[in-house]
Amino acid sequence: MPETIIYTRSGCHLCELAEDLLKRHGLSPRLVDVDADPELHDQYDQCVPVVMIDGKVRFRGRVDERLLRRLLAGGTP
Repeated sequence: MPETIIYTRSGCHLCELAEDLLKRHGLSPRLVDVDADPELHDQYDQCVPVVMIDGKVRFRGRVDERLLRRLLAGGTP
């Protein structure tokens, strides 16, 4: 299973949608609050959720389900 991280913040509706979508596709994302770390806050403040899969940022703001399926099938989004 790919290592999956969602950079998120409390009260973020898009973050909740991203987490639900990733879980529906069999992933177990780890949630990281960008507001708890000044460096992450500076890096991702305006673009949460940020989804990292196997060490590479794959989505910012919204998760495109079509691209996610292609990525999980082994294709390049």
